Amino acid sequence: MTKEQKNEVIELLKGKFAQYNNFYVTDTESLTVEQVGKLRRACFNKQVEMKVAKNTLIKKALESLDSEKYAGMYDSLHKVTALLFSDNPKEPAMIISSFRKESNGEKPVLKAAFINGDVYSGDNQLKALTQIKTKNELIGEVIGLLQSPAKRVLAGLLQHHEKQAAAAAE
Repeated sequence: MTKEQKNEVIELLKGKFAQYNNFYVTDTESLTVEQVGKLRRACFNKQVEMKVAKNTLIKKALESLDSEKYAGMYDSLHKVTALLFSDNPKEPAMIISSFRKESNGEKPVLKAAFINGDVYSGDNQLKALTQIKTKNELIGEVIGLLQSPAKRVLAGLLQHHEKQAAAAAE
C-alpha cells in the first residue's frame, strides 16, 4: 500500500468517525469469507456501515481527529479489525448478537464500542449494548409517562360527568 493510498484510507476513516457518534470495533479474524459476506449483508440491511482497515490507519485517523476523546479505543486495535458505524447506538450490537445465534459461535468478537462519547471495552459489554435505549425509545417512554396521568384525569372527569348526567336524568 502506497503512502498516498494510506492517506486516502485515513481520510475516509476520519470522515466516518466525524459522521457517526457510534461505532463498534470487532474482531472478524476467524470468520470465513462467506461469514464475512453474510455479516456485511446484515449490516447493510440495517443501515450499519462496515469497514475493514489496518489498525495503524484506524489509530492515525482517530488521533488526528481527537487523540484524547478516542484514547480508550486504542487498546482494542489489534488483530483483524472491522468497524461498524451506525446512527443507532444499539443496532451493531443487535447484529453481532443475532449473527452469533445464527452461526452458533462466539464470533465476531466485540473489542470495543464508542457510543456518544463513552467507551465500552470487551466482549462482555455486548449484552449491555443490546439493551441501550435509543433516543426515540426514550422519547416514547417519556411521552407515555406524561400521557398516563392525563388519561387518568380525563377518565375521572368523564365518570364524574356521567354520574351527574345520570343523576340529572332521574
